[in-house]
Amino acid sequence: MGWKGILGFDYGIMQAPLGPDISGPELVAAVANAGAIGLLRAPDWECPEYVREMIRKTRTLTDKPFGIGVVLAFPHEQNLKAILEEKVDVLQLYWGEASEELVRRAHDAGVKVVPQVGSIEAAKRAVDIGVDAIIVQGREAGGHVIGQEGLIALVPSIVDLIGERDIPVVAAGGIVDARGYVAALALGARGVCLGTRFLATVESYAHPVYKRKLVEYSKTEHTNVFGRARWPGAPQRVLLTPFFSDWRSLPENEDETNQPVIGRSTIHGVEKEVKRFAGTVPNKTTTGDIESMGMYAGQGVGLIKEILPAGEVVKMIVGEAQLLIQQKFQDA
Repeated sequence: MGWKGILGFDYGIMQAPLGPDISGPELVAAVANAGAIGLLRAPDWECPEYVREMIRKTRTLTDKPFGIGVVLAFPHEQNLKAILEEKVDVLQLYWGEASEELVRRAHDAGVKVVPQVGSIEAAKRAVDIGVDAIIVQGREAGGHVIGQEGLIALVPSIVDLIGERDIPVVAAGGIVDARGYVAALALGARGVCLGTRFLATVESYAHPVYKRKLVEYSKTEHTNVFGRARWPGAPQRVLLTPFFSDWRSLPENEDETNQPVIGRSTIHGVEKEVKRFAGTVPNKTTTGDIESMGMYAGQGVGLIKEILPAGEVVKMIVGEAQLLIQQKFQDA
């Protein structure tokens, strides 16, 4: 096992399951081949055969372990069944209560369970049902944000809660480079989960305009403008684009249901209309008014200066973190 590995992986770096289908087989395989933890993203509707196809395609691109993320707020039981039958290495869960029975089913299939939480209370419930690791998401994170606390206070609190139990804490939110990795380790985390940094990679399935804006823009905002009807009560952190700046004060009684169609996209093999404020981030297939679509990003986006291969991102962060610890801290 290499430097700071967790859950049987070489490195304590996890690539977040980027929705709706931005982290596909190509990105996940590239991350896995570099020794980190790559996570596919399951669809937000039941389509178990497509889930099997995604997993099997990823296996043609890597012989390394990888995982998949499931949002519990959406229909998922048939997808879960397929995931466990395919015996992926890691099942990441988000936005919903995982049960002890689900953890048992996963463990029976040889699958590790890693929920993402945004509070001490949610972390305690996860520990009590026997999960294998916990992703702690701070308010700094991009995309849908489950908690309200900053990472620097939340991570040590949950590390203290876990105590001597062998349940690694993985820090998520605003981390894009080696400095963030080392800072998370200092807080007691044993790994980091990166979303925005892996969005801005060659293998990411994000639209080229979206990727370009991740390099060009440095400011984000926590909002609930996008996807109010589809996913109520799920605020997001988005890039402060001109479109969002114009609409950031959207009245609370407005949502995407009565808005015009501004584009189309094929998401997990299904063609869908994209309405204004839908919150459907543009992938490579998306056409229409790309500039007027939601673009999720974490607070660390301003530190991203170029689009790189995902494997290079992993190696760069690990190498620079090792060097940082050796040069700055070992002799301090």
